[in-house]
Amino acid sequence: MTEYPTSQEGPQPVASGGGTDDAGHGKAAVAATEAVRTHAQGPGAERGAPATASAGELPRPRTAAASPADIPAGGEPGQGGARARDGEAARNAAAAASAQDRAPESPRARGGEDRTTHGARPGSRPDALAPTGVDGAAPGDGDVQVDGVGGGAGRHGGGPIAGAETGTARREGDRLRFVGAATRRIARGIDLDEIVLGLCRATVPTFSDAILVYLRDPLPVGDERPVGPVVLRLRRTDRLRPLDDLTGGDPAGAAGAAGELDFSQMTLVGPQGDLPAAELCEIRPGGALAEVLRGVRPVFGSAAGAKDALPELLGADHPVPRGQRAILAPLRGRRRVIGAAVFLRTPDRPAFETNDLLVAAQLATHTALGIDKAVLYGREAYIADELQRTMLPDSLPQPTGVRLASRYLPAAETARVGGDWYDAIPLPGSRVALVVGDVMGHSMTSAAIMGQLRTTAQTLAQLDLPPAEVLHHLDEQAQRLGSDRMATCLYAVYDPVSHRITIANAGHPPPVLLHLGGRAEVLRVPPGAPIGVGGVDFEAVELDAPAGATLLLYTDGLVESRLRDVWTGIEQLRERLATTAQLTGLDHPPPLEALCDDVLDMLGPGDRDDDIALLAARFDGIAPSDVAYWFLDPEETAPGRARRFARRALTRWGLEELSDSLELLVSEVVTNAVRYAERPVTLRLLRTDVLRCEVGDDSPQLPRQRRARDTDEGGRGLFLVNRMARRWGATRLSSGKVVWFELSLPGAHDPR
Repeated sequence: MTEYPTSQEGPQPVASGGGTDDAGHGKAAVAATEAVRTHAQGPGAERGAPATASAGELPRPRTAAASPADIPAGGEPGQGGARARDGEAARNAAAAASAQDRAPESPRARGGEDRTTHGARPGSRPDALAPTGVDGAAPGDGDVQVDGVGGGAGRHGGGPIAGAETGTARREGDRLRFVGAATRRIARGIDLDEIVLGLCRATVPTFSDAILVYLRDPLPVGDERPVGPVVLRLRRTDRLRPLDDLTGGDPAGAAGAAGELDFSQMTLVGPQGDLPAAELCEIRPGGALAEVLRGVRPVFGSAAGAKDALPELLGADHPVPRGQRAILAPLRGRRRVIGAAVFLRTPDRPAFETNDLLVAAQLATHTALGIDKAVLYGREAYIADELQRTMLPDSLPQPTGVRLASRYLPAAETARVGGDWYDAIPLPGSRVALVVGDVMGHSMTSAAIMGQLRTTAQTLAQLDLPPAEVLHHLDEQAQRLGSDRMATCLYAVYDPVSHRITIANAGHPPPVLLHLGGRAEVLRVPPGAPIGVGGVDFEAVELDAPAGATLLLYTDGLVESRLRDVWTGIEQLRERLATTAQLTGLDHPPPLEALCDDVLDMLGPGDRDDDIALLAARFDGIAPSDVAYWFLDPEETAPGRARRFARRALTRWGLEELSDSLELLVSEVVTNAVRYAERPVTLRLLRTDVLRCEVGDDSPQLPRQRRARDTDEGGRGLFLVNRMARRWGATRLSSGKVVWFELSLPGAHDPR
């Protein structure tokens, strides 16, 4: 006889495996007990729940609590419910039902299928919570939601749609990273070639297998408007691999499986293997290429307008890839289209996508703006170079008795103009003025002020003013230019006949004189105040300038820097000159050009803080035996006496062949001087590489050549001088003027 337990005794324990008797007695108690245990343990208790339920069955506590089969036998359902309140099974069942009532209900639970993870406790794993559905179907079949609303598998990348979206996001991220790296590489370029090269290196092979870059010829600058037709010139081409690598040695294999025409069929041209294409392309108004460039946006080669635009750009004889394997991207600067770029891909690589047009647009925009800025920078650099070139002498004169050499170094490549200058100005009497100056700063403003001061110094030198007077007038000019216009300057006049030099200084570093024996000394010159201070007197000193000596004039950029003070630098310069002279020998001076280069070699890596101007003068002088000098009273007999003196000097020098020419020209010039002079007229002959004659008087009026009429008695003297002399000229002095002419020596070449 089967014995049933009473309500007071409660249900009997069930094995841990979840087994039941044939009637299913005890199943409700086990489920209720496990539900209470899970509810009491908290969020981490779900891991033990599947072990309690039978294999392949998901426990349903709410349904079990209401099922009549789970109510203990031995009475009616209502009586069983009354007795259950006194038993442990009833209490467990009630607790389980209460716990399930408090849990959130999944929307799909009401439909009888619970495939989602809704209602899971925090910290649980979605894959462990829902291994199967109620009907045995796998979770996520046909109902994965990528927006995270339904299905944990969709949120965690477990479904096919999520995998596709992850791949798309990865490709978009790669595009963004590529655009960032490419634009940085393009932006690193300063000049035009660097920017175009940066575009080619950034896109091949990452974005395309080949690229062709066309730019306008000439490139417009700023607001310049083109005159004439617009012409594009092939600036650069680049490709990934040579022809044999793409086709396996067989050019016929360059076509794709679908019969696409590959650009690798083109033969290689040039040492770098550039892609052959039309060198020049004139844009026809109203043509397909003009329409594409006007649209500015990149287009595929298969687009309607690009089909005709690419052959027009590359040339009708050159094949173009089919499909979306070519992108034509206009290059638009700030105001106009300045070129075009063509990106190409081979058939063994995926074709371009729609998003690649955005990439091409970014690359084209950065490249065009960079080219625009490079052109503007190039124009500014050109203007700076031209400005500096016009501010400094193109070539130094080679006056009699002195040899000259010079150097100029800007402070930096980006600041090519500055306020340093040097000059050599021939003066009457075979003298020469040596000038070196430094306007504060190294900018366009400094260069402009330097140009004005240099012009003023040349004008004052032609007036043959003393060096101290020249600096005084320069000081006044600097004050007229502005209150903060200050400069230093050193002005020296060398006389090769007397072998003397007169120097005046305005706050400039003192010159260094290198003697023939190898001794270098810093000349003691009064420092003076800088130009522009105003109200300061300048003092000049006269020193010996022996033959064979070398005078070095320089700016403070040569001897002063952040690493050394000016006097330390001057001492290093003096030692450098002495060392160089000893290396070349004490019996002859070092070559001027090599000496200038050796002086600049003393500069260290941190010594280029300022512009550097350097002027070296080698004093050869004129020997007293090569000079003849006379004073002539302003009388009618002066021309005759001048002819006799000249004939006597030529006889002493062995230049009798020049007697007739010299006597005729001397007679004409002295006659013109006597006509206007009130004081004695000077006549001087100098024999160097030429024969030079100088006639001076106290009249400031300069003679001018004119064409005499047949009835005129005069006016033919300067015409004869101009026809017979090698060179001639007239210079106004503070005390009058000097008219001079030169005759070539016998056997010498006449450069006229």
